[in-house]
Amino acid sequence: MIAAYIDEFIMFCAGLWMSGVGYGFLQMPNQPQASQQTWLARLPSHFKWMGPLLLIISIALAVASPA
Repeated sequence: MIAAYIDEFIMFCAGLWMSGVGYGFLQMPNQPQASQQTWLARLPSHFKWMGPLLLIISIALAVASPA
């Protein structure tokens, strides 16, 4: 029974991490250097909407999954 919720648990944890990074509670593991591409520097700003979306999807899948 617990094995059925492993995917949702991983998605939920990833959503929490992405939300934390996007809203500035956590830092990215490797901060972008000046020589790196600009898309990598802008990536945490996209986590503001991707993190909550992943949380919603994981909760919806956990509720909809057959028990």
